Amino acid sequence: MTAQATDTAVQTSIVVDVPQEKAFRYFTEKIGEWWVPEHHLLQGVTEMVFEPRVGGHIIDRAADGTESRWSRVLAYEPPSRVVFSWDVSLQWQIETDPAKTSEIEVRFIPEGDNRTLVELEHRNLDRHGEGWEGMRNAVGSDGGWPIGLRRFAERVNA
Repeated sequence: MTAQATDTAVQTSIVVDVPQEKAFRYFTEKIGEWWVPEHHLLQGVTEMVFEPRVGGHIIDRAADGTESRWSRVLAYEPPSRVVFSWDVSLQWQIETDPAKTSEIEVRFIPEGDNRTLVELEHRNLDRHGEGWEGMRNAVGSDGGWPIGLRRFAERVNA
């Protein structure tokens, strides 16, 4: 699996051997089980929460109770689609200005009863401002979304 970068977006996909509904639920409800541990802004994360509604957040929580709300849920359409913001600055800090954030759309497309194509697009990366290409290169590299989707596939298929 590789990511393809366009001018302002990165796309990647993977096929998992589970039904569409299970793939969607695992991606959202079990995000902390597949998320790459080194990909947190907050140190010592012990829990990730995906609030399953438009207006919800993706939240990292540390053992001491500290929280990092680094994403807003923009669309929640089980079991076929979810869109969330990437409220992360070019300095890998929380970005509080929504005009300077990008977004991720994940589509879950059935390919039979027990097989689902998961397509991920991280788009509008240019909203991050001058130097945004570095963010595109990071999330599109093998250590970005591709490793995240591989971890997702390994765990949901287990």
